[in-house]
Amino acid sequence: MRRLAIAGLALLAAGCTAPDPQTPVAATITPPPAWRDMPATGGPVEADWWNRFGDPVLARLVETARANNPDIAVAAARVQEARANERLARAQLFPTLDGGVGVSRSRAVNPLGTPAETTGLQPLFQAAYEVDLFGRIDSQIEAARAAFLASEAAREATALSVAAATASGYITLRGLDARRLVVEETIADRAEALRLARSRAEVGYTSQLELRQAEAEYRATAQILPQVDLAIRRQENALATLLGEAPRAIERGTPLEDLQTPAVPLGLPADLLRRRPDLAQAEFTLAATDASLAAARAQFLPSLRLSGSTGLTVSSALADPVGIWSLGASVLAPLFAGGRLGANVEAAAARRDQAAFTYRRTALVAFREVEDSLAATDRLAEQERELAAQRVAVAEALRHAGNRYRAGYASYLEQLDAQRVLLNVELSLVQIRADRLTAAVSLYQALGGGWSSPP
Repeated sequence: MRRLAIAGLALLAAGCTAPDPQTPVAATITPPPAWRDMPATGGPVEADWWNRFGDPVLARLVETARANNPDIAVAAARVQEARANERLARAQLFPTLDGGVGVSRSRAVNPLGTPAETTGLQPLFQAAYEVDLFGRIDSQIEAARAAFLASEAAREATALSVAAATASGYITLRGLDARRLVVEETIADRAEALRLARSRAEVGYTSQLELRQAEAEYRATAQILPQVDLAIRRQENALATLLGEAPRAIERGTPLEDLQTPAVPLGLPADLLRRRPDLAQAEFTLAATDASLAAARAQFLPSLRLSGSTGLTVSSALADPVGIWSLGASVLAPLFAGGRLGANVEAAAARRDQAAFTYRRTALVAFREVEDSLAATDRLAEQERELAAQRVAVAEALRHAGNRYRAGYASYLEQLDAQRVLLNVELSLVQIRADRLTAAVSLYQALGGGWSSPP
C-alpha cells in the first residue's frame, strides 16, 4: 500500500510540470577590462572617505547626517520590515498548534417524554504541518532572505548618498564663503577706486564720466554680495535638513583653499559589481524574484499536509470524560485552475526579467558614473592650474593698467576691464576648486565608498 501511494505521488508530480522561463541573454552584463581614465597611482576605496578632506567639521557633519537623516531612518525601518517578512516565511517550516474549548448547554426530550438538561465541555488541541516535498516553502524563504539583503543594501545606498550629499553641500558652502570673501575684497578695492575718482574729479583732474564709471562699477560689485548671502543661507538650510534638524547656521571648519584633495582611489570595473550598495541591492532583488519564480513553479506540484487533533468530551450525560483524537494526511494536486497557475508563473518570470534588466541598467549607470568622476577629477585639476596661471597674469595686467591710468597714459576703461576680468577669474577659481573637491566626493560615491556587500 505504501509503495502504491509513493508511485501515485510520483506519477502525479510527473504530470504537473511547470514552465521554466530562462533569464534573457540581453540582461547579462560584462564589465569593461579597465577604466578609460585609469590613474597611475592612488589609494584604496576607504569606508570613512570623508575624513580624507582634512576637516573635522566636515567629518562631524557627515556622521551626524548618517545618524539622524530621516531617509536613512525610513530605509532602516524597511530593513526591519523585510527581516520580519523573512521570519514569517521561515515560520512555514514549523507545524501550527491551536487550542480551543467549546461549552454547550442543551435541553432535550427523551423518547419517554422526559425532559433532560445536559452541560458539555470539549477542550481541543489541533496540529497541522505541510511537508515541503518540492521546495516551495524553501523558495519562499530564499526570496524573503534575498529581499531582506536587498533592503539592507538599499539602506547602505541611502546612507552613502546622504554622506555624499552632506560632504558636497559643505564643500559648496565653503565655496560660497570663499566667494563672499572675494566679493568683499573686491568691494573694498572698488570703494577705494571710487574714492580716488571722486577726489580727482573734485579737483578737475578727471571728468565726471570716469567718476560715474567708478561708481557704477562699485554698485555692480556690491549687488553681488546679497546674492551670495542668500545662497549661503539656502545652503545652510539644505545642510540642516540633511542633518535631520530645523534650518540653522552651520559651523565652519577648514577654508576651501586648505581642504585636502584625497588621492584618487583605484579599483577595477569588475570590483564595482560587489562594492556599490545599489548594485548589491539590484542583485539581491534579482535573486528574490528568481526564488519567487521557483515558488510559483512549485505550485504546479502536489502538496502533502499532515493534521491531527486531540481533546476530551466532558458532559453531564456521561459518567466519565471521553478522550477523542484524529490523525490525517492529504495530498492535493492541481488539476484545473483556469490558467491561474500558468499566469502566476508568467508574472513571476516577467518580474524576474525586469529585475535582470534593472540590474544591467544599474551596472551600466555605475560604470558611467565612475568614468565621469575620474574624468572630472583629472580635467578639473588641469583647469584649476590654468585658471591659477590666468589669475596671476590678470592681476599683473591690472597693476599695469592702474599705473598707466594714474600716470595719465591710459583711460579709466582699461583699468575697469582689468578689474572685471580679475573678479571673474577669481570667482571662477573659487568655483573650480569647489567643483574639484565635489568631484572627489562623487568619485568615492561612484566607487561605493568602501561598502562591502554581505555574502
